[in-house]
Amino acid sequence: MDVTSKPTCHIVRPNHAYDGKQGLSYFQGIAAETVGAKGICMHLLTIPPGVRAKAHLHEAHETAIYMLSGEAHTWYGDRLEQHVVVHAGELFYIPAGVPHMPANLSSTPCTAIIARTDPNEQESVVLLPELDVLVPA
Repeated sequence: MDVTSKPTCHIVRPNHAYDGKQGLSYFQGIAAETVGAKGICMHLLTIPPGVRAKAHLHEAHETAIYMLSGEAHTWYGDRLEQHVVVHAGELFYIPAGVPHMPANLSSTPCTAIIARTDPNEQESVVLLPELDVLVPA
């Protein structure tokens, strides 16, 4: 067996950001692209005040969120008809295939740790522009 192909542990310092399809900027984290993850992706997200994502879903992949600071509003459901506010210290689960749109309606940033069962973080993102107009800007 080639020593270079043997799995090993990694430290990832989230000091590089990338723009996601969802319209938000994510800090680089655990993913297939960074550490060769096979079944999970985890990264850090800070949503600036007054910013919202584009309506989207993740095909066949679950999402777990832990809100570190601030609060985020999230509309979800087939027509974004459901609404929840996730506060610091709370966990939020989004099943695979559920349309959703997070937003920070406060005057301070909100920061969360996001984990998905998709190691290729952006591959399963499906934008739903027809739903964007259902939530006022």
